[in-house]
Amino acid sequence: MAAGHHRARSGWLFAGAALLAGIPAPPSAADDGDATPLLEVVTVTATSNPLAAFDYPGMVSVIDSEQIRLLQPSTTDDLLKWVPNVEVTGGPRRTGMQPSIRGFTGPDVVVTVDGTRQNFDSAHDGRYFLDPSLLRSVEVVRGPSSSLYGSGGTGGVIAFRTIRAEDLLRADERAGVRLSGGYQSVNDERLAVVTAYGRPLRQLDLVGSVTRRESGEIDLGDGSTLDRTDDALDAALLKAGWALRPGQRLELTWQGFSGDAQEPNNGQGVGGDDVVDKRIRSSDLRLHYSWDSGTPWVDLTAVAYRNESTVDELALDALGNVPAGTLQRRTIATRGARIDNRSRFAIGDRMDATLTYGAELWQDDQQGSAGAAERGGVPDARARFRAAFVQAELSLSRPLGLPGEVFLLPGLRRDDFEGQDDAGRETQDAAESRRLGVSWRPNAWGLLFANWGEAFRAPRIGELFQNGVHFRIPLGPGVVNRFVPNTALAPQRTATFEYGAGVDLVALLADGDRLQLKGSRFRTDAEELIDLEVTQPAPFAACDPFVFGACDGTTRAINVDDAVLEGWELEATYTHPRTRIAVGLSDVDGRNRITGDDLGLLTPVQLTLDAALRFPGQGATAGWRLMAAAAFDEVAEPELERDGYLVHDFYLSWQPEAARSAYRVDLQLNNAFDENYARVFTGAPQPGRNLAVRLTWTP
Repeated sequence: MAAGHHRARSGWLFAGAALLAGIPAPPSAADDGDATPLLEVVTVTATSNPLAAFDYPGMVSVIDSEQIRLLQPSTTDDLLKWVPNVEVTGGPRRTGMQPSIRGFTGPDVVVTVDGTRQNFDSAHDGRYFLDPSLLRSVEVVRGPSSSLYGSGGTGGVIAFRTIRAEDLLRADERAGVRLSGGYQSVNDERLAVVTAYGRPLRQLDLVGSVTRRESGEIDLGDGSTLDRTDDALDAALLKAGWALRPGQRLELTWQGFSGDAQEPNNGQGVGGDDVVDKRIRSSDLRLHYSWDSGTPWVDLTAVAYRNESTVDELALDALGNVPAGTLQRRTIATRGARIDNRSRFAIGDRMDATLTYGAELWQDDQQGSAGAAERGGVPDARARFRAAFVQAELSLSRPLGLPGEVFLLPGLRRDDFEGQDDAGRETQDAAESRRLGVSWRPNAWGLLFANWGEAFRAPRIGELFQNGVHFRIPLGPGVVNRFVPNTALAPQRTATFEYGAGVDLVALLADGDRLQLKGSRFRTDAEELIDLEVTQPAPFAACDPFVFGACDGTTRAINVDDAVLEGWELEATYTHPRTRIAVGLSDVDGRNRITGDDLGLLTPVQLTLDAALRFPGQGATAGWRLMAAAAFDEVAEPELERDGYLVHDFYLSWQPEAARSAYRVDLQLNNAFDENYARVFTGAPQPGRNLAVRLTWTP
């Protein structure tokens, strides 16, 4: 980095103006040599290199291991819903949850687990299968990310990272075990986790973890019970790391998931009347290699992986699209590899550069069946992607004679992709994704930033080649709506401009405290946005259902020519040895500029608050969380409207100082006042009051 490059690049727009006017800066860690050292929140996902989250010219959130433990998550929604402009739709059943970022959802969001892409795709099932008990951290990058991650980086990236032995081993410890048990009242959920870890050799570290959850029907905030929500899951993780030689490491990871439930075929929201015996099996195998040569030119990482997810649904009645006893199956397997290298060098006396470049390829294979026949909307097909990318990180001191430092982040990626189904239909295309981020840090505590980026999303296998029956209406001889393939679908393309500011202040109210505040405004213009067009004549109004085929309809994917999504978000965190307060505020709006219709997964203005008091002498933390949202009416159908809500959670964590290495107790009361509320695009009220407890013992 250039001389004088400190950790903070933060500052509001008004703060930047004040700086230029010569108002002196408040105290900061950069100016006060006696200040208590404060740890940085570091992101790796945003640039593929370690970087202080506030240094990134955009918005990124990091959920660390202690936050995960305090949240006691039963699902990944329990983690992600606290991130501004992130929604998890489809709940409350865990099997139907799908994340969205800034109005984009499904394949418009890149999801990775330890760097491996999670590409499972189903209209009414979850996007990935992962138990939060296996996680050490989560990163959420909001905004276009295709210049690094390719197809799907429209809304952003959610990167899950699983536990490592080094996270659990205490000083001078060779091996250990951690046992956890938990219960929550809202769905009678029981939890058991066993984790073993060790370093039997100086070069070798191992960790293995097994989780079991069993739960019953969910009590909702309106006083009712969500039927058919009993489920059971098993999750497992095995990880081995080997230090081959100084600077080189090889890591092998296997993660498995198995879930069983009886629920509606469409498990999202309340669901329908047709019930299936659902069985989920997922397996993820990953090999990761890293080599830091000790020279500025070679800092290389490579990963190869294969993950496969299968959802089997055995029809227990004839109320759906298939006869009772029919087994419907969807399997998606992804094989991929990625390699990238970092070269670091100086350009003149005042600029330091990091150049990241590499290549990536992956292939998705999908298979579907309904008994011995094909399954509607689940064609046997495959998609292949090949890409190359380059990104520069440039730090320039005293640009154009101005004070401070400028950080530039240009990037470029090209993706070539093709698809083919077993019927011989084919399609191929290519996309280039460019981005340029810039931030100006006039001094150690202020930041102004702007970011422009292109993103794309290739058509999914199901959108290109879907066929068969979508749904049936039992009138007359039967009304059938059928999927229609569309191999002429164009890739979805967006361009996003974002700007913002922040402040990063230490010793603000007391020694050892810190305030970080950052906000942005964004606008995304979309072309060829991919949407689902359902054409269904209305029986008795537009057609006679007793005439065979007269009321049949079609469903196909189409491109929407011109759309826009825009919004804003704010994050603020105040930390002190005895206090932590985190605030999030966000809003997103979108519309089809041709028809004027609302478009995208829109949300009202939302506020989150997490305030905690720490009692270091007693090893305790007590806190209060608040989630609030305004009323929501930006919908095409009245039943999608939502009332505003205010939800309170309280929590307590206790790990006695004298037994710090032995046990920990976590308690929380979620939706403490039993608020009856529903979140956008969920289709069911949220869970009611919930008492949760978790005990952890490390002998």
